[in-house]
Amino acid sequence: MHKLSVLALLIPPTSALAQWTYVQSGTTAELRGLSAVDDRIVWASGAHGTFARSVDGGRTWIADTVPGAGSLDLRAVHALNDGAAFLASAGEAEKGLARIFATGDGGRHWNLSYATTQKGVFLDAIAFWDVKHGIALSDPVDSAFFVLTTADGGRSWTRIAPARLPKVLPGEAAFAASGSALVVLGTSQVWIGTGGGARARVMRSTDRGRTWSVSDTPVHAGGGGGASGIFSLAFFDENRGVAVGGDYTQPRLQAQSVALTRDGGRNWFAAKAPPAAYLSGVAFAGSARVLVGVGLAGTFVSRDSGQSWMHTDTVAMNSVRVARGAAFAVGPRGRIARADGIR
Repeated sequence: MHKLSVLALLIPPTSALAQWTYVQSGTTAELRGLSAVDDRIVWASGAHGTFARSVDGGRTWIADTVPGAGSLDLRAVHALNDGAAFLASAGEAEKGLARIFATGDGGRHWNLSYATTQKGVFLDAIAFWDVKHGIALSDPVDSAFFVLTTADGGRSWTRIAPARLPKVLPGEAAFAASGSALVVLGTSQVWIGTGGGARARVMRSTDRGRTWSVSDTPVHAGGGGGASGIFSLAFFDENRGVAVGGDYTQPRLQAQSVALTRDGGRNWFAAKAPPAAYLSGVAFAGSARVLVGVGLAGTFVSRDSGQSWMHTDTVAMNSVRVARGAAFAVGPRGRIARADGIR
């Protein structure tokens, strides 16, 4: 187990923003998956079959690996409580890299919840509405996204028929940069952010994926190489949401990296002054007015519902979550940060 030194970034009090505290994670693996059950229970996941868990608000962590999963990049995690969680690995299914694992005892034991060798499957994200009903996202197969659902707590998974989903654009896929290209809300709502194609789009369902609609967004896309589009979504409620992204090969590109919606994702409009940076993760921070975004260029905070952003930290991070006023972020080399609030 490798320990990271404790770091602290001091932000001037006049900024009235969060102060990240970088804590020991117990691993040097790149972390991308992040799930905050509440302000105490937080799970993270990443490369080399790594997962980490905190039950004290992110102050201390225990890191471990899923047995036999050392070759897997566990880029998405969804935790139900302090003991139960699901991990999804990103990688080519035909190489045995597309798997979902489940635990009910805090990671002491893991079961294989789903696996496939179907060519084209590449798992990007996983989320649950409740302990029984969940959804997992893969890159497209046969001109439609490969979307799985479960109604029995992950004991079985079923692909949503491709005909029910919007057809993808040439090159369109989803990014597994932060496990948040897929988000759910309430008992049945779900959104998917896309990239890689000529346009960055958001797919939306209000009935757990039975039916879908799709909308264009102004997030930067079509830059060539399939490296641009939406990387992360967040919704404050059924109407107010945000999509962030850009081009991960140009982390400080001056481009439209933020789009906002006020009608549940039916229509999207560009933020007036987005960060001149690629963002891989975003979260609402306790209110509809305050948001935090992270990426390779660091941390950015908005206090006007996403219209303008302040650069508050230059340390690269991949994912961010906020729960009950507590904020958490994870990134390269096992980096984990926490804050008691973002204001």
